[in-house]
Amino acid sequence: MAFGGDPAPECVSFQLRVRATGRPVMKLAAGFLTAMLAACGGGGGGGGGGGDAGPAPSPAPPPAPDPQAPRSFALVTEVAASGLAEPVFATAPEGDARLFVVERAGRIVIVQGGARSARPFLDIAARVGTTGEGGLLSMAFDPRYAVNGFFYLYFTEASGDIAIERFRVSAADPDVADPAPLRILTIPHRTFSNHKGGLVRFGPDGFLYLGTGDGGGGGDPSRNGQNLDSLLGKLLRIDVRNATAAAPYAIPSGNPFTGQPNRRAEIWAYGLRNPWRYAFDAPTGRLYIGDVGQARLEEVDVSPADSPGLDYGWNVTEGTECFAPDSCDKAGITLPVLEYGHDADGGCSVIGGFVYRGSAFPELEGRYFYSDLCGGWLRSFVFSGSTASDPRQFIASMGTVLSFGEDGQKELYVLTGAGEVLRIQRVFQ
Repeated sequence: MAFGGDPAPECVSFQLRVRATGRPVMKLAAGFLTAMLAACGGGGGGGGGGGDAGPAPSPAPPPAPDPQAPRSFALVTEVAASGLAEPVFATAPEGDARLFVVERAGRIVIVQGGARSARPFLDIAARVGTTGEGGLLSMAFDPRYAVNGFFYLYFTEASGDIAIERFRVSAADPDVADPAPLRILTIPHRTFSNHKGGLVRFGPDGFLYLGTGDGGGGGDPSRNGQNLDSLLGKLLRIDVRNATAAAPYAIPSGNPFTGQPNRRAEIWAYGLRNPWRYAFDAPTGRLYIGDVGQARLEEVDVSPADSPGLDYGWNVTEGTECFAPDSCDKAGITLPVLEYGHDADGGCSVIGGFVYRGSAFPELEGRYFYSDLCGGWLRSFVFSGSTASDPRQFIASMGTVLSFGEDGQKELYVLTGAGEVLRIQRVFQ
């Protein structure tokens, strides 16, 4: 499927079809331009001599293409790495040429030049529990990684509890990490094996954010999403800049519930069901959250990143609708800017991605990309004003999509259940 404007006339037409794998099959059909030149003849009038009319004028050349006109393009994927075991996240320090891929079982491997490292960057599989939706779910490099070598992991233990730990790269080898951790935070999560959340990420403000699930079970039976005395079903914000074993984190100034009884000071936002993936877009100061729905609707929330205390609605609402069959009070709830249903779109769990801020494909600048675990498609929109505008589906299916990734140059990747890391590419038509 092509987007981006009408193509200029060409002598060679370009057709692209995308298989269910998301890889292109290209077919070039030779085209040609024919011109007919007609010769003119005539006879003279009474007694006058006839004469040649002369050669026919040449046809005017076609106008030169406008270099400023938009060109039609499509997106495809190419395999950047394969043979991985349940890759669930990919990231890199800013400007780094390596891609660090998180495997759910508890390993981090480095991908560079199309090959994965023979030995892992870090292996904590012996301490990771993978029951249900558990596992090693993400990592985040410290904004000052080049100086301090710190990075942070979000994983579940065998008990089901969520663990956040800090590690450090080895002083002797930049491709290997020191396995000694510093425990930052433990969040009890033992009742159900699903809805673990999964993303640890630094915001533009330099603080560490954690997206936690609601504790599991259908419909949030413990009502953790709306319980401000629970760390589940939340977006948390903590300060780890001076972390020690005695004081692993501090509460940043501006957290909305600091000092309030029966409200946890770590909470930045609440009313989330299972925010598997979220992203900050620093140039616009916005936060994008892909929050997995219950049974009817998947949603993407967009809000100013510096707005504290927002309630995203769960379990009062699912998407823009009341979750309970009767009416509900939506006052004060931040409703999603985009939602889609399971029946019409073949979806089951939204996979939030990133706003494209790379340099390779300027046509994609400012577009937010997302997918779905079951749908497998690649979709995108531009947030303008207060709405998701210019929605597009670029690829019909990429297989089972587990997550998006972003490298040190902010180019985008898709991680799949087939153990592949796919690089998003653009082709002109």
